[in-house]
Amino acid sequence: MCANYEPIEKDRVHLLNLFEPTFDYKADVYPSYDCPLLFSNNGKIEWRQVKFGMIPPWKHDLKFSKFTYNARTETVDKKPSFRHAWAKSQFALIPVEKIYEPRYVNGKAERWGIYREDGLPFTVAAIYDSTLIDGKQVRSMSMLTINADNHPFMSQFHKPEDEKRSIIVIPEEYREDWLNCKKEDADQFFFKMPLGEFKAEFLPKALSQLSL
Repeated sequence: MCANYEPIEKDRVHLLNLFEPTFDYKADVYPSYDCPLLFSNNGKIEWRQVKFGMIPPWKHDLKFSKFTYNARTETVDKKPSFRHAWAKSQFALIPVEKIYEPRYVNGKAERWGIYREDGLPFTVAAIYDSTLIDGKQVRSMSMLTINADNHPFMSQFHKPEDEKRSIIVIPEEYREDWLNCKKEDADQFFFKMPLGEFKAEFLPKALSQLSL
């Protein structure tokens, strides 16, 4: 399950044929952090600043996002935190540079970065929702994940005894289709991580990141 990633750098959004977002965000994102998200508004792709970690309409606590940053595709339509967004087909894309996953070596977790071999940013499937907190609208999102027990690349991450999970990378040619699809058709876009396009590297936190 992905709890940390690097969002797309603002001066690199043109690589996805997008315009630059007008708001700032951190270079390293964790649950409850503000981050950039792409969604479709009447067929037009727009940026929104959201929280990483779903805060459903019935919840009014920012801390809740620390528990809902990933949504399993197998149960997303049933879980109280996600089912409203799913029922409304509120699909989105997270533009990222890298995601981070734990890889266990000799029984200890190491922080590994996963990124495209060609160095380009990529987009990850998400759902989004909004709620009111202290009278203000707060938008939030969760990454969708699929099983990766038998995936040759993604199965190397997380504890050996745990189920393996993977993000869903949405290729460029399917981005608009994903953003505008209905929940009944969403499983057509549950793509496995493409082999040969991504690589992983041991990337421990820099000293400046240890307090995050």
